[in-house]
Amino acid sequence: MNTQIITPAATVLIIRDGQKGIEVFMVERSNRPPFGNLFVFPGGKIDQSDNDHRAQSLCRSILDEEASSLLGIEKNGLGYWIACVRECFEEVGILLAEKKDGSKLNLNGLEKEKYQKYRQDLLDNKISFYDICTQEGLELLTENIAPFSHWITPDIEVKRFDTRFFIACLPENQTGIHDGNELVNSLWISVDEAIKKAYAGEMNMIMPTIKNLEQCKGFKTIKDLLDHQQKLTNKDIPPILPKFFKKNGNWIGLLPGDEGYDDN
Repeated sequence: MNTQIITPAATVLIIRDGQKGIEVFMVERSNRPPFGNLFVFPGGKIDQSDNDHRAQSLCRSILDEEASSLLGIEKNGLGYWIACVRECFEEVGILLAEKKDGSKLNLNGLEKEKYQKYRQDLLDNKISFYDICTQEGLELLTENIAPFSHWITPDIEVKRFDTRFFIACLPENQTGIHDGNELVNSLWISVDEAIKKAYAGEMNMIMPTIKNLEQCKGFKTIKDLLDHQQKLTNKDIPPILPKFFKKNGNWIGLLPGDEGYDDN
């Protein structure tokens, strides 16, 4: 069994209401490993800064104790929410925040250039995410973010992640765009269309991505989906560890609950 450290990570399904139902923002990664040329959701590993008490003070609607309970861990659960917001801004320029006075950001209009510069400075390590928020008097829209699923990289992989998937509602006056470096393409796409393209081989996706898309089916609006997820506890979102084994020279993948899963 692979004994390499499993890295905590957060991935975000940014969602909005579309003409054909719920739409999700997807990005295509460059050909760099470990997720080369795959369509995925924005996200990344939890940084040390995400668990800083100063960063936690930016969250207006949830405390670390509650966040940790929702994830079934002892502490630093709120770091996953913070990582969701930070990674979204870094990777796709969507900032899940608003000003402390309740006014909305307008990243498609008047504030576009200012926040584009903030994003680039953040990527260049010239400024911290916390400093951006404090300079602009921002609070994180943690009330519009909810845990969605929990996937652990199978032990056959060299790099392993303990990834919490979240859903997050797109704020007004924002659209998103890939960074052009790690991400080479991005698009808004209906859940049904994304699933269709994945199975047709038109969009390369791994199992967790497809399963998370399928989990969105059955909900007509993002409010319905968010309301549903916010009623769940950590017991309703168990960890999923895929198992792979060879049979007759072919790799077989199993999920918890599949026949033979506990035998391998």
